[in-house]
Amino acid sequence: MTQKIKLTEKQYLVTFIFVTSLFMLWGIAHSMSDVLNKHFQNVLNVSKSQSGLIQLSVFGAYAVMSIPAGIFMKKFGYKNGVLFGLSLFAIGTFLFVPAANATSFTMFRLALFILGCGMATLETVAHPFVASLGNQQTSDQRINFSQSFNAVGTIIGPAIGSYFLLSGSVEHSNDLSSVKTLYTAIGSVIACIAIAFAFVKVPTFTDAHEILENDVQNPSFNTTEKTLWQNRHFVWAVIAQFFNVAAQAGTWSYFINYGHEVMGFTDATAGNYMIIFMAMMAVGRFAGTYLMKFIQPNILLSFFALGSSISCLIVAQAWGWTSYIALMFINFFFSIMFPTIFSLGLKSLGKHTQQASSFISMGVVGGAFFPLLMGLVANQNVAHAYYLPIICYAIIFLFAFKMYKVK
Repeated sequence: MTQKIKLTEKQYLVTFIFVTSLFMLWGIAHSMSDVLNKHFQNVLNVSKSQSGLIQLSVFGAYAVMSIPAGIFMKKFGYKNGVLFGLSLFAIGTFLFVPAANATSFTMFRLALFILGCGMATLETVAHPFVASLGNQQTSDQRINFSQSFNAVGTIIGPAIGSYFLLSGSVEHSNDLSSVKTLYTAIGSVIACIAIAFAFVKVPTFTDAHEILENDVQNPSFNTTEKTLWQNRHFVWAVIAQFFNVAAQAGTWSYFINYGHEVMGFTDATAGNYMIIFMAMMAVGRFAGTYLMKFIQPNILLSFFALGSSISCLIVAQAWGWTSYIALMFINFFFSIMFPTIFSLGLKSLGKHTQQASSFISMGVVGGAFFPLLMGLVANQNVAHAYYLPIICYAIIFLFAFKMYKVK
C-alpha cells in the first residue's frame, strides 16, 4: 500500500502558515489597485487607457525587481528575502501620503512602482519557499493551497477599497484623504508583519525540486546538466505566465467599468460585485487544490484555459446578466493558472530553481502592458476589450497540453 504524502511536514508548519499569509497580502494590494484604477479616473480625471498606467507601474516593477530579488534570495536566504520584500512593500504604501498631498498621478505611480518591487520580491521568494516546505510530488498542491489565500486577499482588497474609495460622497470627491488613510493603515500592518516574521525560526530544509537520485541516473531527467534556458518546460512557463498575468490584469482592470457601462451599476455597486468576482477565484483555487488529488495539474490547467476562452466570448457579447455571470467565471478559471504554471515551470530544476523563480516572476510583467491595450479598445467598447485575453488563453492551453513536459 502506497503511503500518502502529506501537504507539508510538522516541523515546517509555522513557517508554511507565515509564508502563506504573504500570498494574501499581495492579493489585497493587487486587487485594490483595480479599485484605485476607477478612483483615479474619477478624482484625477484620467482616461481608461491612462489609468492602465497603474498596472504598468505595478507589474513593470516585476521586470525590474524579479532578477535582483532572486540574486538576493540566493545570497541571503528565503527569510531575508521575505523581510526585504516586506520592507519595500511598506515603503511603497507610505509614499501614498506625499503623492496624495501633491495630487500627483506621477507620484502615485512612483509609489505603486516601489510597492510593486516589494510584491515582486515576495512572489519571487515565496513560491520556491512554499515549494520547498515538503515533498516535490505535493508542491503543486502546496503552491495552489497558498495561492488560495492570495485569492482570499483579492476578496478583501475590493471590499476595503470600495468602502474607502468608492462609497458615498467619496466617489464624487476630489479629496484624496481616504487614499492616505487606507494606505497608511496597510503600510503599518505590513511593517508589523515584517517585525513578527523576523522572530520566526525557519527550519533547515532540502529544496523540494531537487532531483531524486534515481532521476539523476536517468539522462532524460538530468536537467541540472543543462543551462536553465535549455529546459523547455521552464521557458514555456515564463511565456505562459506572461500571458496569464496579462489576461488577468486586463480583466481585473476593467471589471468595474464593465459593471458601470454594460450593466448600468454605480461605481460603488460594481465595486461590491468585484468582491463576488474575487470570491470566485478563491473557490476555484480551493476546488483546484482538491481536484489535483485526482487530476494531473496540467490537464486541469488546460480545461481551465478553455473555460476562460469560452467565458471571454460570452462577456464580449454584452448579453446582460448572462455575460456578467460569464465575467465572474473568468476569475474562477483564472484561479489555478498562476500557481500551476509556476509549479510546473520549476519541476526538476534542482540548483536552477531559485534563478528560475526569478524569471517566472518576471513573466508577471505581462500585466504591465495588456491593460493599456485593452484600455484602447475599452475606450470605444469595454465589452469588446474582452476578446483580447482569448489570445493569452491559447498560449496557456498550449503550455498545459504539451509544453509543460520535463525533457
